[in-house]
Amino acid sequence: MLSLRNFVVVLFTLSCLYSFGQKPKNLETTQEILVDSLLIKGINAINTAEFDKSILKFQEAKQLARKINNQSRVGLSQQLLANVYLKQGEYDKAFPEIHEAIKIHQELQESGKLAEDYLTYAQLLDKTNNKTEALKFLDQSIAIFESSGEKNAKQSLATAHLYKGAILQEQKKDDAAIKEFERALQFFSKLSDSRNNYSIARLKLLIARSHNNLNKLDKSLAEATEAYNLSKEGSFPLIETDALRLLSTISRKMGNPENALKYLEQYIQKAQLYFQEDLASTRNLAARNALMADINPHNYDVSKRVQANKITTVLIIALFTILCLLALSLYKNNNLRAKANELLQAKNAELVIAKENAEKASVVKAQFLSTITHELRTPMYAVTGLTHLLLSENPTEEQKKHLDSLKFSGEYLLSLINNILDLNKLEADKVEVEQATFNLRKRVDDVLFALERSAQEKGNKLHLEYDSEIPDQIIGDPLMISQILINLIGNGNKFTRDGDIFVRIKQLSRNETQTYLHFEVEDTGEGISKKKQKDIFQNFTQGSVQINRKFGGTGLGLSIVKRLLTLQKSKIELESTLGKGSKFFFDIKYGLTQNKKEPEERVYEIDYDALKGRNILVVEDNKINQMITRKILEKNEMKCDVADNGEIAIEKVRFENYDLVLMDIHMPGISGIEATQKIREFNKDLPILALTAVTIDENIDDFYLAGFNDIIPKPYKVEEFFFKIHNALKRKNVIL
Repeated sequence: MLSLRNFVVVLFTLSCLYSFGQKPKNLETTQEILVDSLLIKGINAINTAEFDKSILKFQEAKQLARKINNQSRVGLSQQLLANVYLKQGEYDKAFPEIHEAIKIHQELQESGKLAEDYLTYAQLLDKTNNKTEALKFLDQSIAIFESSGEKNAKQSLATAHLYKGAILQEQKKDDAAIKEFERALQFFSKLSDSRNNYSIARLKLLIARSHNNLNKLDKSLAEATEAYNLSKEGSFPLIETDALRLLSTISRKMGNPENALKYLEQYIQKAQLYFQEDLASTRNLAARNALMADINPHNYDVSKRVQANKITTVLIIALFTILCLLALSLYKNNNLRAKANELLQAKNAELVIAKENAEKASVVKAQFLSTITHELRTPMYAVTGLTHLLLSENPTEEQKKHLDSLKFSGEYLLSLINNILDLNKLEADKVEVEQATFNLRKRVDDVLFALERSAQEKGNKLHLEYDSEIPDQIIGDPLMISQILINLIGNGNKFTRDGDIFVRIKQLSRNETQTYLHFEVEDTGEGISKKKQKDIFQNFTQGSVQINRKFGGTGLGLSIVKRLLTLQKSKIELESTLGKGSKFFFDIKYGLTQNKKEPEERVYEIDYDALKGRNILVVEDNKINQMITRKILEKNEMKCDVADNGEIAIEKVRFENYDLVLMDIHMPGISGIEATQKIREFNKDLPILALTAVTIDENIDDFYLAGFNDIIPKPYKVEEFFFKIHNALKRKNVIL
């Protein structure tokens, strides 16, 4: 994305002209200053990820600039709007804005702004798969930047070379791509801003990939090693893990499977540390097995030949069958082809329109869900945190009764929020099935224990029938089966009073590599009519409005169950009779492991004694959240200081010694991102963690570029909270 610092320089120059060159002479000059103020507010909103607010400010600036007939500011407003739409992926809105900006800057002969226009336009063309045109405009942008000779143009010039190299690399023109990456590297190396270290490490990794594609393995190895070393020095986890993965590939191509296996194991270790990636993921196991095959080829040759022969035979039979069917189909349907084509064209036109409408609706829904869940998570942090603290301070029996009710309500609301998030991720195909070793019986016992109290409150009894032949350790996704059982048992408990809920798990078959299990959840509750059984697994669907009012809930649970089982190649079935109850059942295949000592789940390794006495600065404008975070830290005998906003935090860090900073993102005045950037100008080693409810899955690079060492999303588990703090202090050698 085009750096917004160049725009800040432009606006700052304009404001200086008014302050030092002349006094405002008339209303028009005052309105020009107002336009610049709106543009600066819009840029500040981008830096805090408030894109809707930034769009409003830029649109106001554009309208006011048109009103006073200041074309230069109109063009700048449209250039900034195009960049925001580009960042959000709204390309249909970005193109008209950048076209107008180019036209204005060409007429006014403002070459610097025109070069920025071309750079933005090239990115839009690249995103819409028009790479040839994108390269043309990148070349024009580079030519203008080079002729200007301005210091501020070096950042944009480096960025243009980087984008050009990336497109050439994607087109498999690696020789030309390397030249562009090296030009970008020269410019980034000359810039004094320490945040360019991330871009330098990234360029080194890109150069290494191109050399690898060209089979220049010695050069690729050298560049990848340097990228790895730079990422370790600068704490860039994404580049560090990508570099290790590339080093493993290079080593294998160079005929050194031992080194390749070593780098792969380091990659797996780092991925687990930074991103909690499962050691047993399919891709990692496949890569490891391939390397083991290179090291011990005799164990694999025979099976590979047998497998190849089987595949060849199957392919020959399949090809012959397909050819026969194709000839028969062509013979019978030749006369109907013309009419079918006309019908298909008409239907395709209708489908294109329907697809576009569906995509727009999906984007609106995703934006709404993201916003509402973020807004709900912030107060939920206060509710769950305060309840946890009050329950730990020896309340009276009457107070404990009320606090338990508050805790139950908070957990119910948090469960609702998580259901909405899960549904959003499932519909966006962002959920993957993990392959971890776990104890199924322990998982089921934990679910029943968690739901026991709510069942007792409704007079229900939970019964478990568990097949003793099921192995202790199986391979699959432990979180998904927990979610499925919680939703199904919770659903049965919701619609049953003074009855029974039966959970049955039986092994259907088993061999050396996998076990096939049958699950049932049966209740003696209300039951579901035949008519409603067809729709019960749809989003936000319940038996009737009366059922919703009587029993509550959102109707998301069974929809999530269906999607989770589909991901695991299974299907939910239902048998129900009104007034007698319902039975849900499904079958799942799980893998088997020979390593029975492998841990079920990851355990947080935290040396709490090493954390005692550490001086922590909490930057948070919300007084309740301040108090909660302080209490949690002080209960572990840690020192805690508080700053109400980013400006105070900067001054405290400048003049006092802290071991670590917990920084909120959204605050009055400057944001947590801006405060961190300013702290990094005079203190590059202090660990700074983002403590925020912001959704960061797609913008994690922005946080690391701003200078954060890690992110703690709210609300959080206390163990994960201290694990992140312990990890950050250990990486910076504050503790051993």
